[in-house]
Amino acid sequence: MSGVVVVGVDASPSARKAAEVALGLAESLGASLHVVTAFESENSETYGVGSDKVRISNADSSEIVAKDLANSRPGVEVTHFAARGKPADSLIKEAIRLNARLIVVGNRRMRGIGRLLGSVANSVAHNAPCDVYIANTYED
Repeated sequence: MSGVVVVGVDASPSARKAAEVALGLAESLGASLHVVTAFESENSETYGVGSDKVRISNADSSEIVAKDLANSRPGVEVTHFAARGKPADSLIKEAIRLNARLIVVGNRRMRGIGRLLGSVANSVAHNAPCDVYIANTYED
């Protein structure tokens, strides 16, 4: 199977684990990996002194993770995209746009009180245009 594997990330450790699982799946399937970050409003911080400043934004998560993943497995093509909107909606829209074969999400907020509030994984699983892989990202 070839095609595109889409994974959603933010700055959390569980999202990083889901991205690593997605990378392994993409490599095994001969597919490319598309890393997506969703944000409803952009938050940014500027760090540095004088003219040596760098701006870090929550919209940069996909680029940071994508570059790191691409360096860890050079044989897999890794792209990234930052989308304004809710995470589940953004993942689904990107999967449709790219005609993705698979969406990978982490299982954060799928137990305890998070189950009552809803999770990205649950939303994606119920509305995805393709197969969904829910990666176990819990530590325990």
